[in-house]
Amino acid sequence: MIGSESWNIVVVLYNSNWVEEFQKIEKELLSVLNDSVLSIEHVGSTSVTGLSAKPIIDIDVVVDNDMFSVVEQKLNIIGYEHAGDLGIKGREAFSYKNKEHLMEHHLYVCHKDARELKRHTTFRNYLRMHDEERDRYGQIKIEMAKKFPHDIDNYLLGKESVILDIYKKCGLL
Repeated sequence: MIGSESWNIVVVLYNSNWVEEFQKIEKELLSVLNDSVLSIEHVGSTSVTGLSAKPIIDIDVVVDNDMFSVVEQKLNIIGYEHAGDLGIKGREAFSYKNKEHLMEHHLYVCHKDARELKRHTTFRNYLRMHDEERDRYGQIKIEMAKKFPHDIDNYLLGKESVILDIYKKCGLL
């Protein structure tokens, strides 16, 4: 649920149930989007086996040219509301209410050529293939969550050097 005003940053050890939780959300999304999207990507830390994460599923719905308005209308039918790009070009966020049957998640719609989509999938794929980097990233996340449990800005700032180093290694910088 994007836009939460009070932060309570909790990073937990990897939970294999996150895959099933993603699949539940994906199934609900596909019930209206199946012919309108190129793919639905499980991104973010919960998508990397073995990576500690905030227990929130991050999802990128991938669309082709001119499909955003169709997808937006279909998402609205099942309770998602367009929240804008939240300052990140190429990634349109959606909020929701009344989804207690699903794990908390962040839903984004991205064009197939969006830089943000490439960043999400490249980072995810790199961490899936490099256990040492995955563990290093997981450790800094745990440390920053303990150090800044109610301060999202410093939590993010504390992870930044590790993220940027991994970005260099996987060709994003």
